[in-house]
Order: sequence, then structure tokens, then C-alpha cells
Amino acid sequence: MGDFVQINVSNNQNDVISFEKKFPRDMKIAELKLKLEIITGAGAGTMQLQLFNGDTLITQLNDDEKELGSYPIENNMRIHVVDNFQRFIGDESVEKFDLTDNQYEQRRNTVRDYLKSNRLGKYNEEEMKAIKERRKEEELEQEKKAASINIGDRCLVTAKGPRRLGTVRYKGAFHMKPGIFIGVEYDEPLGMHNGTVDDNKYFECQMKYGSMVPIAAVEVGDFPRENDGLDDDEEI
Repeated sequence: MGDFVQINVSNNQNDVISFEKKFPRDMKIAELKLKLEIITGAGAGTMQLQLFNGDTLITQLNDDEKELGSYPIENNMRIHVVDNFQRFIGDESVEKFDLTDNQYEQRRNTVRDYLKSNRLGKYNEEEMKAIKERRKEEELEQEKKAASINIGDRCLVTAKGPRRLGTVRYKGAFHMKPGIFIGVEYDEPLGMHNGTVDDNKYFECQMKYGSMVPIAAVEVGDFPRENDGLDDDEEI
């Protein structure tokens, strides 16, 4: 497992899904909130963080003293920022209230106002343009690689975990994450399913032999099948 994790960031203040960001796994949640304050315009002191895998809520990141890596977070998951504002009068905290996006837009001396005034984060047109260009380049690279991969090709999966050899059984969209995915039937039971995920059938194989893998983590080639020790001509 690497020292950093790449995640997508979304928030409840607007419809922009996401900024792809890389954070160290040993970063405390309190520090992460400060980083996300700059990105999303939400207040670090009142935000709540939710960890999603696709559209599935995995857990709440609710302990400021815990490290990010102590949660079951993996690359390409999404952290959703929910910002709940509280008003304070003197030393007394009064009831929590929710602002609409339009009401928040009209307020001054907010983090969003600061970001817009200083053209930071999502309000930096050049940065947003660069992000879109990087995504476009990644999409083109995926499409080029996908054109060279055929169903039935032998492959090596280079994602985290043990060395895994298998056969390509599917390529295309995956309902849980964006991008091009490869459906792999492993030579050994090192997978997660039988080619069906959340009632979506992508290919068929034995249970625990199937996996959906980002195309970047798949290398095709003349890879011999794993020897499972059950060859008929094996001498004993």
C-alpha cells in the first residue's frame, strides 16, 4: 500500500463532482478538513466527511485525531463534504441552520468569498482548465490502450496485492466508477466475484475468480497460465 491515496472530492454546496486529489495516508482528519476547506469552500470546523465507493456510502470520517489511512480508503474512492453551519453569539452556541447555495453565495467574509476573490481552487479558471485537460489526456490514453486489448488476451494485473495472472473477459464501462475497466478471470481464486457485481453481469467465471480492474492496472502479453500443481503429468 502506498504512502498516498488518490481520491475524488465532492460537496453539498454545488453540483461539481469532483476534484482528483492525492493525500498522504498519515494525514489526520483535522488536517484533511483544512485542505478540503480550500478546495470546496466549506468550513473546516463544521464540515462532515463521508467516504463513498461509487454511490455506496462506506463510512463517516468523524474522528479528527485518526489518520486518513486508518479508514478503509482506496484509490479513486470519493470523499463527500457536507457543510453544516452554526451561528455563535458571544460564548453561546445557538441552533444549527442550513443555508441554500444562493444564500451562501450572497454572504461575505466566507471561505467561498475568499476563494473567489483570490481565484483559488475551483475558482481558478486556469487550474480548472488544466484539470479538464488532464482528464481528457487520461481518457485518450485509456481509449488507446483499450483498442490494443482483446477479449481472451492473457494479462497481468499490476494493482496492489499479490501477482495475479488471468484472462481478459470484458472491457468497457463499470457502474461503480468512471473510466474504462477490464473484467479479468484470474487463474487462481484471488478475485471478488463471479463476473457479476451488484446484479450487473459483465462476464461469467467461477466465484472468487473474477475482478473488475482499472485499465491502467492491466498489462496484456504472453503470460503463461499459473501452475496450480494439478497437472496430470506432474511427478510425485
